[in-house]
Amino acid sequence: MSTSSVPESAMAEFLAFAHGLADASGAILRENLYSRRGFESKEDDSPVTVVDKHVEQTLRTLIRHRYPSHGILGEEFEGQDLDAEYVWVLDPIDGTKAFITGIPIYGTLISLARHGTPIIGVIDHPITNDRWAGAQGQPSTFNGQRIRSRECPSLADALVSCSNPEPFGPREREAFETLRSAAKWCVYGSSCYAYGCIANGTIDIGIDCGRHREVDYCALVPVIEGAGGVITDWEGRPLTIYSGNRLVASGNPRRHEEVLRMLAGA
Repeated sequence: MSTSSVPESAMAEFLAFAHGLADASGAILRENLYSRRGFESKEDDSPVTVVDKHVEQTLRTLIRHRYPSHGILGEEFEGQDLDAEYVWVLDPIDGTKAFITGIPIYGTLISLARHGTPIIGVIDHPITNDRWAGAQGQPSTFNGQRIRSRECPSLADALVSCSNPEPFGPREREAFETLRSAAKWCVYGSSCYAYGCIANGTIDIGIDCGRHREVDYCALVPVIEGAGGVITDWEGRPLTIYSGNRLVASGNPRRHEEVLRMLAGA
């Protein structure tokens, strides 16, 4: 969806507010950097900590105070007003397993969707002091500086990332292995940080499926697209809050088309 119906001043206000949310979540995560990381297992067997819940509750309170008519879709609590024109999409800790084990590759994902389409995205990693920000139709930034994804001359030169291939089904695993074999090499386990690196131009392709949902990818969309890249589902459809659990991102649109052909039928 075009931003033509969203005034430039409103987009700037939304982006500034998203930065404020990231400041709030980052303060909580830094306070709990060395805390004991007890956790519970959710119905899907993924872990959740009291810090996940504290971050999300804090962000929800800030949103409700500033934009009472907006909806909220979060990782840890029931969605609110999801039929609203604007819906904030929150993942309080993307990389909870890393957080629990003390590995500092985890962050907060904050997005604003309009009619289901992400128009604002922030990827914040407070422990490394790294932040990506994107707004639909505008250049993306990394720590305040404009960024551009890499052209990547061929698939054989491509550096690939995958958060975790364990949830892949047999046909999805086969498609992934075909891609991995065609590329130069693959890195694993970096969660949303790796997708920020696609926008930076240090990684060329990112692929995931299984347990990923809208809270995991909505914030990535404006960031990667604003850096010149492409992010879709495995069928090449744009990602919205209604998309499934399979995503693929590429810094170069031409490489993206090649990857989609590999994934066809998976």
